[in-house]
Amino acid sequence: MPDLDPLLSVDQVAELLGTTPRFPRRLIEERRITFVKVGRHVRIRASVLAAFIEANTVRPTVRRTGLGVAA
Repeated sequence: MPDLDPLLSVDQVAELLGTTPRFPRRLIEERRITFVKVGRHVRIRASVLAAFIEANTVRPTVRRTGLGVAA
């Protein structure tokens, strides 16, 4: 059965986020992201990383101009 949700290493997560490995390690240490222990190794599911990115994405505000102003 193919793995539909791959497990990523800390280094892979850091590369995808464009950070150093220290940042995902801190997320794990502070329990701010769900992770999987495989023996002594720590892995993060790709879907968990995608959800983390989505949850921390800041959406732009919609600026309304000229509403209710008579020309």
